[in-house]
Amino acid sequence: MRDQRSSLPSSLCDLAPWEPLLRLLRAGGAEAQARRPVRVAGRIGRDGWSLPVRGRASPALRRAVDQVRRAFARAGVDELAFAAEMCPTGKTTLRLIEHGPAVESASGSRDLGVLVLVEGALPEPWRRLPDPRPDARTAPSADLELLERTLRERWPDAVGATEEQLATAEARLGVALPEELKVLYRAAPARREGSTDPSGLDACELFALESLYVVDGAARHPRWEYAMTQTVVTRPDAAVQGLAGSPGWIVFGDNGGGDRLAVDLTPGSRGHTGQVILIDHEQVIGAALVADSLTDLALGRRREEHPDRSTDRLPVLASVRSGGLPTPGAAAHPALEVLSIGACDGARFSLAPLIGLPRLRALSARAGTLADPLEIGGLTGLEFLELGPQDWRVLLDAGAVPQTLSATAITAHGHDDPLPVVALANELLALWDRPRIRHAVLEGDLGPAA
Repeated sequence: MRDQRSSLPSSLCDLAPWEPLLRLLRAGGAEAQARRPVRVAGRIGRDGWSLPVRGRASPALRRAVDQVRRAFARAGVDELAFAAEMCPTGKTTLRLIEHGPAVESASGSRDLGVLVLVEGALPEPWRRLPDPRPDARTAPSADLELLERTLRERWPDAVGATEEQLATAEARLGVALPEELKVLYRAAPARREGSTDPSGLDACELFALESLYVVDGAARHPRWEYAMTQTVVTRPDAAVQGLAGSPGWIVFGDNGGGDRLAVDLTPGSRGHTGQVILIDHEQVIGAALVADSLTDLALGRRREEHPDRSTDRLPVLASVRSGGLPTPGAAAHPALEVLSIGACDGARFSLAPLIGLPRLRALSARAGTLADPLEIGGLTGLEFLELGPQDWRVLLDAGAVPQTLSATAITAHGHDDPLPVVALANELLALWDRPRIRHAVLEGDLGPAA
């Protein structure tokens, strides 16, 4: 075994813990039957692993993975990606990569992932605040006396929140509670923090007053890998603004399935102040209208409206590729936020038509699709950029990497050796003084393939 280069702990620079796993992966490779080198890549961590195997993992494979994990534990490492090349003679090269805190690992085992250049950075949709609606009013159905009478009939012996407790909740949240919500908590039985009660409201488990919270867009942020193609669009006639979060979304309950119910103080143009919305725990943007008011919810009078995701496409989100738009110029529009450029029969495109677009924040261009990568310098609002290694090399050599970026990715399809990509990634991370990716190359002999 020879360690060609390593910044990983010396205890990890040993092929022995990997040998059972590598032999199993070699035996499962079709190349082994043809007496060709077997190349595999994957990821193993404390909480899970991704390996190129089909079907259910065998007990032998699980034991082999556990052996590698024990080596990680001894070295104090949580997760490593790896790429191995195993020759029929037994000669083996194993490349180990620890992404570190500045990299969000990709779901694909051969991809490096997203480099987070600014710690804690969020894509613009998760930072977006609601549009002001000074003309918004409560719904005509909101009836404080009817709501209180209805709730006290359901909770006849309840001792609800005091004015002091309501004021404390408002101070904690930093927002004035709407009158209907105050009526609800004056009438609801007092409970310990975190407890719920399914009675009193239609299909709602009511939270304790001290458990009310405002929906923060950051809490719904997914991985950059998925977030970079997400957009936020609110139709002109929408009741609910298409947002990740709002200082006016006050969560007061749960529907029993993990989805949150909130009163909405920042409605869309067709909505009402204090309307009830449902925030789906499986969605990262938007909310659905449930009822025009808490009075309606208490009486079972629902008016449902779900987010229209069909608006999250052209002209806001566009794709240039075979079968899609023919050129970046065809996507150019003042509303364009996200553009991806894929394979188009070897065509190379100019980015000149995109220069000056006010909202363009994310660009993904497959390797070999840009006529001149330096044109990226004219896209002054980019926060995310995904390019192939050669295009990144052009930008780095010219000192032209956009300083507006919060995150980046390097697409390296077809590269069996990940270390050149790692070296490129570390150059990018160094520009923002972010933690570098650590790696090691191990060589050894697994013995001839059976």
